[in-house]
Amino acid sequence: MKIWIDLDNTPHVPFFKPIIRELENRGHTIVMTARDAFQVCELANLYGLAYKKVGKHYGKNPLLKVLGLCWRSLQLLPFVIREKPVLGLSHGSRSQILLCNLLRIPTVMIMDYEHSQTPWLLRPRWEIIPAALSDEQLQCKTKEKILAYEGIKEDVYAAEFKPDSSIVTQLNLNEDDILVTIRPPANEAHYHNPESDMLFVEFMKRVCSTPGIKAVLLPRNKFQETQIRQDWPQWFKGSNVIIPKQAVNGLNLLWHSDLVVSGGGTMNREAAALGVPVYSIFRGKSGAVDRQLQNEGRLLLIENIEDVNKKIQLQRRSKGTIQDSLTSGKALGTILDHIDTILMKEHSARA
Repeated sequence: MKIWIDLDNTPHVPFFKPIIRELENRGHTIVMTARDAFQVCELANLYGLAYKKVGKHYGKNPLLKVLGLCWRSLQLLPFVIREKPVLGLSHGSRSQILLCNLLRIPTVMIMDYEHSQTPWLLRPRWEIIPAALSDEQLQCKTKEKILAYEGIKEDVYAAEFKPDSSIVTQLNLNEDDILVTIRPPANEAHYHNPESDMLFVEFMKRVCSTPGIKAVLLPRNKFQETQIRQDWPQWFKGSNVIIPKQAVNGLNLLWHSDLVVSGGGTMNREAAALGVPVYSIFRGKSGAVDRQLQNEGRLLLIENIEDVNKKIQLQRRSKGTIQDSLTSGKALGTILDHIDTILMKEHSARA
């Protein structure tokens, strides 16, 4: 059957790559669109994915977000009419869900954060979630249409990761330094809390004043990079803080890091999946997955300035082997089985 996948945000690219491969191995046809936002298209090119670029990001203004959502749905319409998919699959693409709901095409949303607010017209028909969210209030009102898998979504692709030491040369890293990967907060997101910005700035000040630290800073887009450089030019006077000139393999960078500090969920959970010490400066509503990881000792939630200076350990880690660090799980196989089950049920309902 023909499945339409919409890549709406940067983390969706590595997540869907093994899913696409395995769905094709099961005989399905995959067609893809990608939003020109953050590093979606650049990363999709790096991963060798074939897609049609449709739409862009419209900033943090709520009115522009709504208008941009509707406009991108219209931009996707010719693609959908031409391809005639039987299922829309995404990790939270509102444009896809809106269009599919209007055209009565079944949708599956794989999601791992329960606090997103979604109007009824943007709600998917099916949801696939980590088991940690099973007791949470979700968007699908019908329990039978919510399917769960063990582990976290990052297990889907972290399990296939193989370290590549060429990144050390690519980013001109000094192996004698303690390497910190830092992701600023998503300050254009609807769930953004300004407290995250305060924690980010405080940690960057600490990094820049500590000898022997090399920080790789990963802004979410060019606008955020420009803003950071304008507001804090002193961070970039030496070579202690670098911003990669092009998209890098995120998992590979995390694996070569001694610790990770991030204001976003995906990079935190990727580090946890690889066994890398990770500290979350996200100050929105805490998700069930992050609380589970903290309870397991795989992630530490940073809540205030004192935590930044006392709880974040700037020290070298023992990397060991990737096999020892990865968490075991069958997330990929379970998700694929759920998609096949949904396809069969939807096909039977139409017959």
